[in-house]
Amino acid sequence: MTDTDILNEMIKDTALIALQFNEYDKPYILLNEPEIPDSNVTIYQPPLDTIVIKADACFSLDNIFKGEKGECKRADYIIISVEKKCILYVELKMMRDSWGKIVKQFKGAQCFVKYCQEIANVFWNKKDFLAGYKNQFINIRHISRKRKTRLDKEKQTHSTPETAMKIYSPGRLQFNHIANLSN
Repeated sequence: MTDTDILNEMIKDTALIALQFNEYDKPYILLNEPEIPDSNVTIYQPPLDTIVIKADACFSLDNIFKGEKGECKRADYIIISVEKKCILYVELKMMRDSWGKIVKQFKGAQCFVKYCQEIANVFWNKKDFLAGYKNQFINIRHISRKRKTRLDKEKQTHSTPETAMKIYSPGRLQFNHIANLSN
């Protein structure tokens, strides 16, 4: 059983966003900030096996944890591709927000993925579930502005919450580019 099969069995459809297809049958992902109308971000050319989880909108941890350290926070979306062996943690922001808060949201989403890994290990007996995947953290800001897309100037891997890629006024985002994939 593949990681994609397990994710499809594990995660409810209500927590997922399906890939969309344009008139040329090319896939894309349409993300939005639920609290802000008309705040869409489109990611073009994701692999066909891509799974998009609405990490922030589907459940609350406030009934379990106190939340004093940010443990109840999560990034908006988790995008997983088994084909590309990558996990993208995406946080959308209308305006500038506290970097510390955004880092906590990324960490909370990362904890959710680790929890899924443990669930797959225990209930699917899949010890290597999502193992060896490249993690990328992406903060997309000013999502409603229609300006030229700007990326942060720092050349780094964006593989930790603290070193997340910052994208301003997103236009045509390509999956391979934001995932830092070479092909």
